[in-house]
Amino acid sequence: MIVGVDWSQQLFRLGRRSVDLAMEASVVGSFTKIGYNVRSRMYEWDALPDMTGRTVVITGATSGLGRAAADELGAFGAELILVGRDKRRTQATAMALAKKHGGSVQVVIADLGELESVRAASAEMAQLTRIDALIHNAGALTNTYEVTSDGFERTFATQVLGPFAMTRELLPIIQRTGDGRVITMTSGGMYAEKLDPKTVMMDRENYDGLHAYARAKRAQVALNEEWALREPSAAVFHAVHPGWADTPGVQDSLPRFNRVMRPLLRDSYQGADTMVWLAAADEPLRSSGVLWLDRHPRHTNKVPWTMTGPEQSAELWALVEQLIAAAGSHPAS
Repeated sequence: MIVGVDWSQQLFRLGRRSVDLAMEASVVGSFTKIGYNVRSRMYEWDALPDMTGRTVVITGATSGLGRAAADELGAFGAELILVGRDKRRTQATAMALAKKHGGSVQVVIADLGELESVRAASAEMAQLTRIDALIHNAGALTNTYEVTSDGFERTFATQVLGPFAMTRELLPIIQRTGDGRVITMTSGGMYAEKLDPKTVMMDRENYDGLHAYARAKRAQVALNEEWALREPSAAVFHAVHPGWADTPGVQDSLPRFNRVMRPLLRDSYQGADTMVWLAAADEPLRSSGVLWLDRHPRHTNKVPWTMTGPEQSAELWALVEQLIAAAGSHPAS
C-alpha cells in the first residue's frame, strides 16, 4: 500500500472524470443543459472573483450569449466596452447595463465584417488605459451569400478577418495591461468541418450558410492555437463553445433544431458561463491556445478526418494576413 495517498479522493476524481467523458462522448449529454447542470454541481464550480478595475471589450453584446456575458461581467464589477454594429441597440444595451450595475459601460460602433470599420474602432479603443480581456463573441449564421465592401464573403470576414485584425491592433495594450486574455466564442458546429485554407471562405456558387459558419468556426479555433504559439508573451488565447443554447441567433437561423431541442437547450447565461469564467478566473492564465466547454479543456476534433495539422493552421494564418493587407492597400471608396 502506498502511504499518504487518499484513495477515496482518487476514486472520486476518477469517477467524476469518467462521467464527464461519457457525457462528452454522447454529444447531446454534453452540449445541452444536462451537461451544464451535471458538471456545475459535480465540480462544485467556484463563484467568479470581483472584477472591479478590470476592463473587458466584448463584441456582439446586444443579445444572446454576448448580452448574458456582459450582464455577468458587469455584475462582478468589470468596466465594459461594448462593440456593436447597430448604434441604437448597442447604446440601449449599455444604458441598461449601466443602470442595472452602476458601473462604466462604453460603446464603440463597428461592423466586424468591414475591415476599415474594424481599424477605426480599434484605433478608438487603443486610447484606453487598459484592456484585461478582449472577447470576440459577435457572429451569425447567414443563409444567403453576401459580400463585404472589401469583396470578402461576409461570414468569413465577420468571424475570422475582423476579429483577427482587431486582436492584432489591440494586442499591444492587452500586453501592457498584463495577465490579458483574448477569448473567442466558437461553436460545436466546427466539429463537422476540416480546415482547408483553400475553401475556408466559400464562394457564391458553392455557398451554404451552415457550412460557411462551421468553417469559420473551425478557422477560429485553428487561429486561436496559432496566436498562442506566435504571441506567447502578449496574452493568453482561449476559444470556447457554449454548447447548444436557446439564443435569438439559433431561433432565427436553425428554427427546426431550436423547436425540436428547445426542452434541452441551455439558456443564454448557461451558454455564456465559460466565456465569463475565462475572462475572470485565475486558472485560464495557466494555459493558452485551448478550446473550452463547461470550464474544462476539450479536444478540438471528435472524428479523425477533421484533424488539422500545423501546416494547415500556418497556411490559414498567412491567408488571413494576406487578405487583410490587401484590403488595407485598396480601401473602399
